[in-house]
Amino acid sequence: MNQDISSLRRVFDQQALHESELAKNPFDQFHNWFEEAVANEPFDPNAMTLSTISPENRPASRIVLLKGIDSRGFIFYTNYQSEKGMQLAGNPHASVVFWWGEKQRQVRIDGVVERISPQQSDDYYVSRPRDSQLGAWVSKQSTAIPNREWLSNRCDELTAQYEGKDIPRPPHWGGYRIVPDLFEFWQGQPSRLHDRFRYTIEANGWNIQRLCP
Repeated sequence: MNQDISSLRRVFDQQALHESELAKNPFDQFHNWFEEAVANEPFDPNAMTLSTISPENRPASRIVLLKGIDSRGFIFYTNYQSEKGMQLAGNPHASVVFWWGEKQRQVRIDGVVERISPQQSDDYYVSRPRDSQLGAWVSKQSTAIPNREWLSNRCDELTAQYEGKDIPRPPHWGGYRIVPDLFEFWQGQPSRLHDRFRYTIEANGWNIQRLCP
């Protein structure tokens, strides 16, 4: 690589984040920022980096899409037999991170992941485009395959199998909810002196602390 990446920098120049402006409940604070992200981010404001832990205690991260928020947590969907699904089965602790570049903001959420109900997974599955429903059957996520043609052939077979029929949700595919015990809200500021606030759950509610950037 000939490019000098050490000189790649960005000037952070957005409005400061003050503790007096924060919602007392981090779910409310997230909703406020998420609405702004939806209005300002050109692509995928619901994209989040999900980090899980392997049986060898190695972290593994990938982008998934946030598909729901309820009073308990944040919902995404995937193959239960995928790498992340198997890792969550062995260790349910996980972390997600959102990056919203237009507003120069980052949100980190740590917690324990649980499966949502089969009915909730069914309801979301039937709302997906038909091609996406087929994709959940076609892909044996995270497993090695010989070539792209293998996917195309499998897709053709399943398309023919379900022609004119409803496509049921695969038993190996469904939703997860990360139930948070920690939120961190980060707002970029000049001179790398960023505003950073952490919410942690305690017996009497959420505690807020300002952190060094």
